[in-house]
Amino acid sequence: MPLFFRKKKPSEASQKRLENQLCLSKEAGADDILDISSCELSEVPSSVFSICKVLQKKVLILHNNELTSLLPKGCDISTLATLKVLDLHDNKLTSLPEDIGKLVSLQILNVERNLLKDLPDSVWDLKRLQTLHLKGNCLSELPSSVGSLSSLRTLDLSDNNIVQLPKALAYIRTLESFTLDAAMMSYPPPSVCTEGTESIQRFLCAELGEDYCPPSQYLLPVLENESNSSKQKCDCLDGVEETWQNKFNDYEKRKEQKQQEKLAFERHLEEKQKEHAQLLLMNNSRKENMINSVRQEQERLEQGVSLQQKTLEAERQLVLEKVRQAEDNISSRISNMLMDNNRQAKSAEFLQTMEEDRIRIEQLTAITQEETNSLRKREVAVAMQKMLSDSCAMSFLQEASDCRRRNLVSEACRSIENMDRKFDMVLSLQVLDKSKAITQILQEEEMQKAAFQALQLQKDAVHGYIRNQIKLIEAELMQLTKLEIKRRSLDSENLQEILVEQRTALSDLLQHLMKQRDQREQELRQVLVELEHKSESNQQNYWMIQYQRLLDAKPLSLRMQEAGVEKELVNLLCKMSAQHYLPIMAHHRVTTEALRHMTSSDLKKLGITEIGIQRALLNWAQDHQPEGAFKAVPQDEVRETIPTAPSPTSPPFLSNIATIQIPSPPLTPGTPVTPSAPSPVEGPGSSECVVCMETGSQVIFLPCGHVCSCQVCSNALQNCPLCRSTISQRVHLYYS
Repeated sequence: MPLFFRKKKPSEASQKRLENQLCLSKEAGADDILDISSCELSEVPSSVFSICKVLQKKVLILHNNELTSLLPKGCDISTLATLKVLDLHDNKLTSLPEDIGKLVSLQILNVERNLLKDLPDSVWDLKRLQTLHLKGNCLSELPSSVGSLSSLRTLDLSDNNIVQLPKALAYIRTLESFTLDAAMMSYPPPSVCTEGTESIQRFLCAELGEDYCPPSQYLLPVLENESNSSKQKCDCLDGVEETWQNKFNDYEKRKEQKQQEKLAFERHLEEKQKEHAQLLLMNNSRKENMINSVRQEQERLEQGVSLQQKTLEAERQLVLEKVRQAEDNISSRISNMLMDNNRQAKSAEFLQTMEEDRIRIEQLTAITQEETNSLRKREVAVAMQKMLSDSCAMSFLQEASDCRRRNLVSEACRSIENMDRKFDMVLSLQVLDKSKAITQILQEEEMQKAAFQALQLQKDAVHGYIRNQIKLIEAELMQLTKLEIKRRSLDSENLQEILVEQRTALSDLLQHLMKQRDQREQELRQVLVELEHKSESNQQNYWMIQYQRLLDAKPLSLRMQEAGVEKELVNLLCKMSAQHYLPIMAHHRVTTEALRHMTSSDLKKLGITEIGIQRALLNWAQDHQPEGAFKAVPQDEVRETIPTAPSPTSPPFLSNIATIQIPSPPLTPGTPVTPSAPSPVEGPGSSECVVCMETGSQVIFLPCGHVCSCQVCSNALQNCPLCRSTISQRVHLYYS
């Protein structure tokens, strides 16, 4: 609860009404009523008490305000002793003054719709009180001292929490009207309360053993006492009125004098305001002239700046063209050198394989069946050793590739020679450790299991398809980042929103594919665990046997051809990297003739949900129909938006719009439907790190998708240096 409250100021209309009512009450010949209702008062002004005391007001109306208490600080309720009517309904009073009994002349008290929880004991001392309205408060009981109100004629207790009436209420013989909630009453019973005031009074008198008399017998003495007392007061007040009349005349004269002074002040103020308005007009005209001159000067400066920017832009384009030509020359030289190295390596490998085949043929002529089995195991171990060595050497190859890319322009020849020496060293070390690794693989079951797991990941078509898609998306993100950096360096903001939307869509697609890759690896590990549970404890070389079976397994395309799928259809799906749809085609026995009569919706019902694959299959079927046949295009294909591969001349930000698709969930664990990523327009290439400006960009920041930092600088970053978004995940890039 706050310690301090700011008082709500009344509105201007309420203040004017309060001032008007107070002035009217002070005029000569004003009546005995002081009405300051609906003035948004939070407390009664102290001037009201002095007016009531001096002018002997008999009626005070304070309803429809925001009063929380009747008496302000420093005021005494005895100043209101002449009041006969006090109206306080529709306020926020929580209690009445403890000495309210001093209002000896009070006849009507209205406190309806307030927040009263109890009444002070002095209320019951108001012997002349005839009307008491307590409706709409929070009263829970009525004390027995209510019977002392001998002149009370009207009492309203409705909309309260009172359920019992005191028996002393029967002593109020003058009560004519009594209002309460009869349904809530427990004493007297509701049946008695619903019959009216007379029934309630008769019931209470019977409870006290008193005789009931109607109120008309007691009203006449009350009215006579009231008239006598009023006459006596009038005689006493006649002498006082003359003295006060003189004081009021003096007050009126001073009031007129103040009014004239106020009018003179208002005339002077109006003249000052006119002078101020003239000064403002002159100031505004002078300000507009200055603004116009500044605007003209700014337009001249902008024209000069635009001309300067055009010349700079032309020079920049020339420099970029020269840089592009230099990069093309360097890349062509590097590719030629790499091709020469590959030719030399392939020739050496070919000669080595020829020699190994000759030695193997000579040995096979003299070996027995037992030696054949051992040799078979040795070959399997060699394959396992090669698989493990390839996976271990991958990190070394990636680091060597990064080192080659950093020093490619300045030290191309020297770096290639160094890398060749390193590869020779690796190959020599592999030849030396080959026999040791083979014997170790034959003895250690865990290494055999690791080799089988690596081969399983390599052979799994779904995992390979997801890896290829991730590589394509990484290359496309790098191209988008390079294009965005280039546009920023050229001060160009065209199509910036399209680039941001494409980069966001590719980032979401990359995250989804990485989740699918982890899910697929988890499924393969689960398969490995099931195989381990099925293996016998005394069976030797179990993982080597499984490795050999996986090596000897036929490719998926060959198995699908044997299952009845046409060879051309198998080749088409393999070209589109959609091998996971081959089991669906074989299960439903889909042929070229059947595809001619199918539509996109039919293929979607079969389980082929990717729109690009559907379009390619239908076009291929229509192109392979017999000559002279009418090529009908299904009506629903025309309505669909089919993504196509980007043309070589189209910019990357336009091609990505048609190729990005939302991935659909896999149909079965064995045949997941993964999204197809767009093919990059340019080669991946490494852009410069925007932090150190020395090495190439090697890390993708997610979720923004920017490729703008190297591995070392990315570890110290919390936000993306291009878009300032928070980094939630880092994906390291490895270039082949």
